[in-house]
Amino acid sequence: MARRARLCPVHADPRLPTVKIYTRTGDDGSTGLLGPGRVSKASARVEAYGAVDELNAALGLVRALDREGWLAGPLERIQGQLFTVGAELAATAPAALRSLARIADPDVTLLEGEIDRLEADLPPLTHFLLPAGTPLAAQLHLARAIGRRAERRVVALATSEDVAPVLLRYLNRLADLLFVMARWSNHRAGQRETEWHGAREKD
Repeated sequence: MARRARLCPVHADPRLPTVKIYTRTGDDGSTGLLGPGRVSKASARVEAYGAVDELNAALGLVRALDREGWLAGPLERIQGQLFTVGAELAATAPAALRSLARIADPDVTLLEGEIDRLEADLPPLTHFLLPAGTPLAAQLHLARAIGRRAERRVVALATSEDVAPVLLRYLNRLADLLFVMARWSNHRAGQRETEWHGAREKD
């Protein structure tokens, strides 16, 4: 995350201390986590929560392109949840984890409900689709691809460190939702999707 909030109880507002934006402490290529010590900015943990942060920024652009506010509610909630995911990935000490809100199975269920709601408006998917369409749909496809990368980074982290399995379920389902949101946005705008039919022989 660009800044890490002070650790607070689950139901308190996260507050940033009054500090300067630059501290110079990371000039050597290291960064602090929510716990003791410092690690390389190229570590698997930083790669994981950095990719989640990148996904969150991509969703900010999605919201800017969603001028009609079609997806405003779900996307705002998801952006908040991604901060929760990032904070959990940045926490290394048990005390830090106990102080954080945590992603849980009901959050995954909410994503599934949103997928089901949007898919009810869509024609059946019969071919692979090229990531294209309206600017909103195209950015959702890009966010989906970034989400898959974030998922891969968290999978890589889980091979060497403890990661709550629900985080992987959440990121997996979120990428599915972003794909459906892209389809739905094209459908609502009356934009035809571009199907991929594989390589064709030349005449």
